[in-house]
Order: sequence, then structure tokens, then C-alpha cells
Amino acid sequence: MVEPLFQTKVQCPQCEAEFKTSRVRPSFKKPVKTDTDFCLHYKEVNPDYYVVRICPHCGFASTENSKSKLTPPQKLVFQEKIGAQWTFKEYSGERRWEDALYAYKLALVCAQTVNEQARLTAGLLHQIAWLYRSKGDDEQESRFLRYALAEYIRAFETEAGEMNNARLMYLIGELHRRLDEFNEAVKWFSRVVNDKRIMDAGMIRACREQWQAVREEMEERKLQLSEDVQEL
Repeated sequence: MVEPLFQTKVQCPQCEAEFKTSRVRPSFKKPVKTDTDFCLHYKEVNPDYYVVRICPHCGFASTENSKSKLTPPQKLVFQEKIGAQWTFKEYSGERRWEDALYAYKLALVCAQTVNEQARLTAGLLHQIAWLYRSKGDDEQESRFLRYALAEYIRAFETEAGEMNNARLMYLIGELHRRLDEFNEAVKWFSRVVNDKRIMDAGMIRACREQWQAVREEMEERKLQLSEDVQEL
């Protein structure tokens, strides 16, 4: 019988040692639902649990999108802040929810320590929010969605040329909506719909749909948009 997990070798960007990490076979990646902020829900094995690779030797946690090599100053600051306290631990096997949460939080601290780009830290924060969502912990989910939102906005302001702007702007609007910041949500959805340079039909449609969701939610709560918010 084929196991859902297989192991692959990766090289640590920090200590450059090779180590093994688990991945989920494509045939076992079976999402049953997708949320409006792109969170995938899985019936059985959750491949998101295995996105973060943790070096057992030095403790550096990264993803495929992290820097593949660190500079000597980055290595030094990591060693001082995290590596010096690390003792050998193996994370190459099966992971539970708690293991996945630990892995993402460690990856986040590592990314912040070596000054990774905002898009990477935003993604890690968003993944942590999704983990809490899967447990029904609304308070912690909202907390990490707020952190992720701040990083997505920073990414938009500093890295916009390197990213899919329509998707990023939609995501910023959607996180505002999920945090009940309806006026801000509509501003971002409107920017996507009204920007003639944006040709991403899927994201334009998604923004229209979520703008409608905002309208319905505000009507339900008897709230009104502020005057400076543009109608679609």
C-alpha cells in the first residue's frame, strides 16, 4: 500500500547540511473546500503541515520560497538569536496539528530574523491563521489574519512589481472583510475592478463577488459605507 508521505533531501540555507523532510504525494492531496482567502480544506492528509522544512542540526526553518542561501551576517544573527539555543531535533516524520503550528511559528521567527521579504512572512502568518481556523479558534485566527494583512500591505507597497498585484489586492480586501473592516475591504476590491491595467478576469470576478458579500453583510448589520468609498 502506498503511504501518503515520502521523504526528500534538502540543503539547509543556514548550516548547509543536508537533511530529510517529508512531503505529501500528489495523489493524496485532495481538497474538499476552498475558502475565499484561498485556504484549502483537506479530507485526510493536510499537505500544508509539511510545507516548512526544519533543519535538525541548527534549527533553521524555511519553505521552498525562502532564501536558498544566507549571507554571513544573516547566519550570524540567526545563530545568536535561535541557533545557540537549539538542540538536535528530528521533524522529518508525520506531523500533527501541534507540530505544524510549531513549524510555521519557527519559520516565521527565522524569516523575521534574517529579514525575509514581506510576501514570505505574510504567507507564513496567513498559514498560521488557517491552522487556527481548522481548530475553530476564532480569536487566534483573527489575530494572525491581522498580522498577515499588515505584511501583505507592506508587500504591496515594497514588492508590487514582482507579484500578481490583482491577487494580492484581492487578498488584502478579503482579509479586511474577514476582520469586519468593510470600508477598507471595498476600497481594495474597487481598485481591482476599476484599474484598467488589470486583465486578470478571475480576480476581477472574485472582487465583484466579495463586494456583493460585503454589501449583504453590511445590510444585515444595518451598517453604511463611508462617503469616500467608491461604488463598483
